[in-house]
Amino acid sequence: MLPYERLRIKAHRRSIREEKRVKKIMEKRSLAAVVLVMAVVGGAMWEVQMADAELSDAQCKQERSLAVNACKPVVYGKLPSPECCQRVRVTHLECVCPVITPQLAALIDLNRAIRLIEGCGRRVPRHYKCGSITTP
Repeated sequence: MLPYERLRIKAHRRSIREEKRVKKIMEKRSLAAVVLVMAVVGGAMWEVQMADAELSDAQCKQERSLAVNACKPVVYGKLPSPECCQRVRVTHLECVCPVITPQLAALIDLNRAIRLIEGCGRRVPRHYKCGSITTP
């Protein structure tokens, strides 16, 4: 193998590693945005949810997964789809708030998330605390 071929292969491997790193960051941002949308909208529904039976960890994980899949285009600058808005309305708050860590909260543009939530026809409660996020 010639030296320039080795360099080309190394550059290609670096490129693949960088693509994986960027993809991982985008997945985290996707989860962060969806989690915030669900959390803030869920805050408006807190009183109703208090009457519901407590969900298992598996049920919560499934709810978060469904929401992430339904709302993923929001991360790429698109408006929430009807499916995303519906998922935001039905996801339980107690499944969302525990996963909002300071690291996840740092990835979220809170003002954009609030605009998107209001675009789904939901009121965003003021000064609501969910995980490491407090709404303005």
